[in-house]
Amino acid sequence: MDRWQAMRIFVKVAETESFAKAARQMHMSAPAVTRTVAALEELIGARLFVRTTRSVKTTEAGGRYLDDCRRILNDIAQAESAAAGHYAEPSGTLTLTASALFGQMYVLPIVTEYLDAYPGMYARTFFVDRLVNIVEEGMDLAIRIGHLPDSGFTAIQVGSIRRVICASPEYLKTRGIPTTPADLKHHRIVASHSAWISPEWHFAHGQRVIIDPVLQCNTNEAAIATAKAGWGLTRVLHYQVGPALHDGTLQIVLSDFEEPPLPVHVLYPEGRQAPAKVRAFVDLAVPRLRENPLFN
Repeated sequence: MDRWQAMRIFVKVAETESFAKAARQMHMSAPAVTRTVAALEELIGARLFVRTTRSVKTTEAGGRYLDDCRRILNDIAQAESAAAGHYAEPSGTLTLTASALFGQMYVLPIVTEYLDAYPGMYARTFFVDRLVNIVEEGMDLAIRIGHLPDSGFTAIQVGSIRRVICASPEYLKTRGIPTTPADLKHHRIVASHSAWISPEWHFAHGQRVIIDPVLQCNTNEAAIATAKAGWGLTRVLHYQVGPALHDGTLQIVLSDFEEPPLPVHVLYPEGRQAPAKVRAFVDLAVPRLRENPLFN
């Protein structure tokens, strides 16, 4: 049995949760895939999958083996790339992810600077407001806002971001400036999608307030635009309203009650063995992000 190929087949079955789908994607017959997994199970001495008529799931042992297989296959790919010289100079396509507005405002200019510096490179950005699985979704790196779980990835902190409550000067002149979190119940709240997942807003010193937003927006941009128009208060990340704070169309309130800021990291899986295209981007992005006063 080709152990390397067997690992690839096992990983593909685990990812697709189907022997038939794995066979199609690897251009193999379903019986050949089934025989390979059965041979692995016999060799290891443990069941790797729980099979039902509707799904295929890894067992506890299979889950551990899946993590090890991914690491081993990645090491093999890195060794082959190193032998081929892929780690000497940036080449290929750099794929990265960040949250939608942060990526558009602060990551995209770094990407274009990177492409200018390395004319032979290509880039693909994936800016979405959800947690992207770097390995499973084929990302080279991510810029993450928030506390990170223990993943074994390389994480370089480049700053931190405040979560702020703001409104237009016209609104505050008309409705008054809240001086404590409890005052929010007397104000019109415009909640962005990230804020109305939970009706409870947290503040420093363990204070919590249940909010009842009059308007709920599915994008941060809509909530910010509504606040700038003088309609109500909203809570967003500081970088999202940086330009509006600078030109005076928005004003921060309750700054003394803010929670500790959220860390910002550049995150990538390969560590010291990262390809040149990743290392070159990290070397450019880290100082660029660290010098931005909106999150440092």
